[in-house]
Amino acid sequence: MSKPVNLNQYRKQKARTDKRSRADENAIRFGRTKDEKNLDRARADKARRDLDGHKAEE
Repeated sequence: MSKPVNLNQYRKQKARTDKRSRADENAIRFGRTKDEKNLDRARADKARRDLDGHKAEE
């Protein structure tokens, strides 16, 4: 006879691996590098400065 198997352990382990793989997929899909974030921030700052430079003085 084989020894008894705890199915709760298998269920929880499967849930952990599914969650980890889903997190990895989301990191690839939505994650951005620090350089990309800094570049977007710098572009937004430049656009704001350019717009402020074009405002008419009252």
